[in-house]
Amino acid sequence: MSVDKEEAHQRLKAAVHYTVSRICQKMGEDYRREFSRQVIAAIAETAVRQCDIFAKDLEAFARHAKRSTVSTEDVKLVARRSTALSIYIQNKSEELNQEQRDLKKKSTGKRKSRDTEEEESRQ
Repeated sequence: MSVDKEEAHQRLKAAVHYTVSRICQKMGEDYRREFSRQVIAAIAETAVRQCDIFAKDLEAFARHAKRSTVSTEDVKLVARRSTALSIYIQNKSEELNQEQRDLKKKSTGKRKSRDTEEEESRQ
């Protein structure tokens, strides 16, 4: 790994560790529990390793489909091992698709109304 990539990877790991620490702190306050530094470090390292695995799997799925871009279908495939994650991703995917359809309807509706106005002004 190049120096720049290694540095970026270390910054990401530090950001994940910080975020995990904040989450553990909040959870600890909510449930009156404490998390040791070792536990926080283990959770953060597990999260980083799992993300690495996901990234490699996503790249492999896209490459297998002869694409250079990861698609939502690739993400759904990665999530299939976890029922809760799979359901969450499926719901989010449907929600995003619905939002895109709604935006298309709005833009199509505006275009139609402009066309109608132009026709009426010509007459």
